[in-house]
Amino acid sequence: MAKQPHLLVEEGDVHDIALIPGDPGRVERIAGHCENVEHVAENREYKLVNATYEGRDLTVCSTGIGCPSATIAVEELANVGVETFVRVGTTGALQSDIEIGDMVVATGAAKNEGTTKRYEDVEYPAVADYDTLDTLVRSAEERGESVHVGPIATDDAFYAETDEYVDDWEQAGLLAVEMEAAAVFTLARRKGLRAGAICTVDGNLVEGTQKGETDDDELPEKAKDNVERAIRISLEAATRL
Repeated sequence: MAKQPHLLVEEGDVHDIALIPGDPGRVERIAGHCENVEHVAENREYKLVNATYEGRDLTVCSTGIGCPSATIAVEELANVGVETFVRVGTTGALQSDIEIGDMVVATGAAKNEGTTKRYEDVEYPAVADYDTLDTLVRSAEERGESVHVGPIATDDAFYAETDEYVDDWEQAGLLAVEMEAAAVFTLARRKGLRAGAICTVDGNLVEGTQKGETDDDELPEKAKDNVERAIRISLEAATRL
């Protein structure tokens, strides 16, 4: 198979499981917990490394922001041999009792985006693979962590999430909103692959807080700490998947 045009990898370059953060900088943070780190490729928003965590070989690849770029990453990784995807991201809470720094494991994602509509009808569900979902939750619980588990929303327009949207999502019982999970779940299901997502809360839209508005950095300090914890949970889960 020819080299993939965006990730610049070919068959044999990756392992069967991939942790997929949005932020390229988070690739290095994940790799920092691993051994045998090999930088494989870097192009545009995509940074890809191979590494080993507690004897488990894995690939870490950033997806950039939003469903279009995440879809490219999943398509091309699947083309060259990845069979399980674990999104390690950030999210904005949609329930008042979910705090900045908490973690959310998504059971599914509402398709408030345009990419998956090119693949299938909007009525088809974007859901996490059960084994991956269960493994993420169990890995968190065995580390003494509590996580919010339930449905989330995936949205295209970060700056167009109006009060009306937030109220509707809150009333529907959705836990949080982010920008990639629906596409990751949809493509994995259609290809017969596995996918799950664990995200750290970086703001609460119901309470009127948004990431970056009170700090010089993108993420508040508590969320930074929990990104590290979410990374450890995802790596523990990877050893079982």
